[in-house]
Amino acid sequence: MIRRFGERIDGRQRYRLRPGAYAVLARGESLLITHQEHPTPEFQLPGGGIDPGESPVAALHREVYEETGWTIAAPRRLGAFRRFTYMPEYDLWAEKLCTIYLARPVRALGDPIEPDHIALWMPAEEALDRLGNAGDRHFVARFLGLAR
Repeated sequence: MIRRFGERIDGRQRYRLRPGAYAVLARGESLLITHQEHPTPEFQLPGGGIDPGESPVAALHREVYEETGWTIAAPRRLGAFRRFTYMPEYDLWAEKLCTIYLARPVRALGDPIEPDHIALWMPAEEALDRLGNAGDRHFVARFLGLAR
């Protein structure tokens, strides 16, 4: 069974499955995270939706690059969680199936190409408190060896 985080399921809505791949990217005592300004300002683990026909690892590499400008190496699956949410940017009620990876940030190639995203290095303990969803916080806490 995959653990669920976030909002309660709204029985009046039909949710569409939206698989995604996200990364915990550490360097020293800091994590590379992204701040998405719209539709709601939020700190997030870099990553996003897996396109039809795309593998989760290929999506992870693409999404991390789009949202941070960084390339990554050696992704290793940490686990997965589900969350049910409304995604206003897509006008979609989604069952997000989020697979979380640990990967090594390799090189910054430039600024994020995804609109309204800013990549930043943040102390891991601060990121743990500021990440916008409980699933992201859960996996960062596990990575840091903290029970949450």
